[in-house]
Amino acid sequence: MLRAHRARAQPFSPWPRWGAVAYVNSVLQPGEAVKVIGRLHWINYLTAFLLAAIAVVLLLYGQPEATKTARGATYIGWLVLVVAVVMFLSAWFRRQMTELSVTNHRVIYKTGFIRRHTVEMNMDKVETVNVDQTILGRILGYGTIHVLGTGQGIEGLSRIAAPIAVRNAITAR
Repeated sequence: MLRAHRARAQPFSPWPRWGAVAYVNSVLQPGEAVKVIGRLHWINYLTAFLLAAIAVVLLLYGQPEATKTARGATYIGWLVLVVAVVMFLSAWFRRQMTELSVTNHRVIYKTGFIRRHTVEMNMDKVETVNVDQTILGRILGYGTIHVLGTGQGIEGLSRIAAPIAVRNAITAR
């Protein structure tokens, strides 16, 4: 069993970290085994990190002087830092509450905490698995996966780490 994580697939651990596959473990059928666990890529945190860097620059600019401009930069820096922390926590929570697993019988995708959205597709219904990667996605190892089946499809699963490993697990029979 493999865990799609970072740029390569790793062995599946029966002791997942908090929230990693709680839903998937609760819906596994007898004789069903997890082949791959897909994760959201760390790129989801990038906007929060960039905002935090801007906040640090503004805070450093505002510290040495006590002019009105410097004080304004300090206030704006703190505001931007708060927004960055909220965005980071939102991305972290979304990453923890999103599960993508490929078992030997089906593909399972779950997102949400209180309002949960789940999509499950039997492996014998899968017709096509498309992977879209930008240049940055190719370099950093993330992409969007589209699973198309007979009569239904799983919406684009964006910014998934190691999308090729997940696609290979779905298409390998």
